[in-house]
Amino acid sequence: MSIPATMRSLEQTSLNGPKDMRLVPDAPVPTPGPGEILVRVTAAGVNFADIMQTNGTYHGGPQPPYRAGFEAAGEIVALGDGVTGPALGSHVIGTGYGAFAEYMVLPVVAVAPVPTGWADEQALGLVLNWATALAALKPLGRITAGETVLIHAAAGGVGQAAVKLAKHYGATVITTASSGKHETVRALGADHVIDYRNDDVVAEVMRLTDGAGADLVLESTGGPSFNASVASAKRVTGRVVVYGVAGGEAAITNWELNFTHPIHLIGLHIGVLIQTAPQIFDQLMDELSALMAEGVLTPGQPIVYDLADGPKALADMQAGTTIGKLAIRP
Repeated sequence: MSIPATMRSLEQTSLNGPKDMRLVPDAPVPTPGPGEILVRVTAAGVNFADIMQTNGTYHGGPQPPYRAGFEAAGEIVALGDGVTGPALGSHVIGTGYGAFAEYMVLPVVAVAPVPTGWADEQALGLVLNWATALAALKPLGRITAGETVLIHAAAGGVGQAAVKLAKHYGATVITTASSGKHETVRALGADHVIDYRNDDVVAEVMRLTDGAGADLVLESTGGPSFNASVASAKRVTGRVVVYGVAGGEAAITNWELNFTHPIHLIGLHIGVLIQTAPQIFDQLMDELSALMAEGVLTPGQPIVYDLADGPKALADMQAGTTIGKLAIRP
């Protein structure tokens, strides 16, 4: 395949949110370095991290102007030095920087094959959403059958995956979601749905668990939700896995962990996990393959936006009006 010199891409020009994201018609096509591959992007995933990045609140991200997007699927068209596989022409899903474009460089360690028979856009979320949900539940959250799991933002990409997985592993699933998304969450198998905007989440969790609290809490929203997560966890044995800060920062003191909330507090960032614990990431992908074979993990059906409408996709997600996975098609 002939690789062009330029491409269309979305560039973020400020730290003032997605309204300052611009379509660039003639951006240079990147060249893969050692350990990297060049992918012709066929579908890019939209994640809340993209919104945080446009506002300058995503830790360690690029500074404007930068090529936006973290997640993409597509065809491998070039290999960097030292890369022996996957082969040219293979279709992969992975995470890196610059996904909202026609071409993207990805670290080969951060990609997985698009499952056989799936369209590329159906694989979006496999490495970020599903792997994050699985990591939070199993190797970090240590879920066992019969436990109670509280999952926040259950109508989102990670949340939906977590609900399906938690039910598969035999848990009782309590979720939070805005009222308009309750039926979607129930259809995934959630046993209970709490309207976090109108109900006292901690009180509801305690009522549903006879005052014991949840064995495992998947905390992704930050701010007041973090405090509710900590208070909702079972004392001494309860685990809270934190994998998002969409609602802002929150803190807990060593005094609180000692006296009022003696729980297990665990941090998770899938990118850091991929880089520092690749053996765990490999195990996650093996488990996800098994879940595909069992029919638990099925092809995604994202809401698709054109590349030029990428800023609208981010704005819609930020407004909380979307359900499930969003995708951008170059």
